[in-house]
Amino acid sequence: MICRCRTVAEPQSFAQDELSQDAFLGGQIKLLQPKSGYRAGVDPVLLAAAVNARSGDSVLELGCGAGQAFLCLAARVSGLSIVGVELQPAYAELARRNAAVNAVPAEVVAADLSNLPATLRQRRFSHVIANPPYYRAGAHSQAKDPGRRTALGEGTPLELWFDVAARRLTPKGYLHMIQRVERLPDMIAAAQGRLGSLEVLPLSPRVGRATELVILRARKGGRAEFRLHAPLVMHEGVAHHRDGEDYSPAVRAVLREGSALPWPDVGRN
Repeated sequence: MICRCRTVAEPQSFAQDELSQDAFLGGQIKLLQPKSGYRAGVDPVLLAAAVNARSGDSVLELGCGAGQAFLCLAARVSGLSIVGVELQPAYAELARRNAAVNAVPAEVVAADLSNLPATLRQRRFSHVIANPPYYRAGAHSQAKDPGRRTALGEGTPLELWFDVAARRLTPKGYLHMIQRVERLPDMIAAAQGRLGSLEVLPLSPRVGRATELVILRARKGGRAEFRLHAPLVMHEGVAHHRDGEDYSPAVRAVLREGSALPWPDVGRN
């Protein structure tokens, strides 16, 4: 969600009539989000479901938007200490409202990724999660809405996301990041010298279809070899033949029940 460039004055909050309230995880989470602008989809839900957090862990989300990912994680794992960072003040304020609506204790900081507050730079976290903008600057048609434009178009280099994550993680802490598959080489390069034990879980729309998204798991101080897992197939069948959703059972359990995403257990360090 974070972009370093600002061309116009940004609103500090959304008016109530600019918002809709949407349900996630089968109604476990109520999410206020703008009717016009960046609206969360399934990607942050999948990201949250991949995080191997336990009660008592601390979690930092970089570019938290309206808070969907950390709220979904909190719904699955109780007792987390959560901090979100979001550049856009209106979305940061919305994340605070959503945390309150869902009774999730969370601290949300409105800040630029490249200039975090000193108090935050002194803290370390068990987990860092991130859903950075998918497209390099100039690599896609820009959205008219400023919030959506910031969410989709990269302004802060991907390498900086990894640098901030590595600095904020405790030893043996985990980074989880969801990105488009074409950015995988950039992610692997950015992790070098910062994080180890890289694992990639491809997310394929259907059997026989090319992967579009990947989830990267990396560990601070990890020493295991790189591992590319078999794809998680999102939908049943080779094509959509009927009305309604056709998610695979594992993905349906994640999206509708708040289950953990099935991550291959390979006992790595």
